[in-house]
Amino acid sequence: MQALRKPRSVKSADQERQRTVPHFTIDCSKNIIRQKSPDEIMQAVYDVAEATELFAANDIKVRIQPYQYFKLGEGKKDFIHIFGNIMEGRSTAQKANLSKKIIERLNEMFPDIAILSINIREFEKATYSNKALIHPLNTTNDRRFDIDRLK
Repeated sequence: MQALRKPRSVKSADQERQRTVPHFTIDCSKNIIRQKSPDEIMQAVYDVAEATELFAANDIKVRIQPYQYFKLGEGKKDFIHIFGNIMEGRSTAQKANLSKKIIERLNEMFPDIAILSINIREFEKATYSNKALIHPLNTTNDRRFDIDRLK
């Protein structure tokens, strides 16, 4: 007998848009990418973001910027700071959970790091634009409008 699954609720287009467009930029000391590969670090952030179910998986974007030159407080050698930029619409609790889960995962990977932090910033739907939104045939303001389909 198969286990019963709880049916997923149908989301409106507006609700789906609220779940999308996360950008995670990882700033770190160059020594960090000597300890773990950039791909491994970015994948960890991606996996945690996806696991929160706040975002459509194919919309998550993660990049890393290692720094050779930086100044930290006395006795502090390395750092990681993640800037999360997400579309408005999530609760404070959801954003706090996202931050906490990402830091927990990176702390597992880098238990001896002196500075490990994240902040989540929201941007407004009203001011967001992308290539799909400006396409003249996109009359519904669908940010996922498939431009390639028209070719």
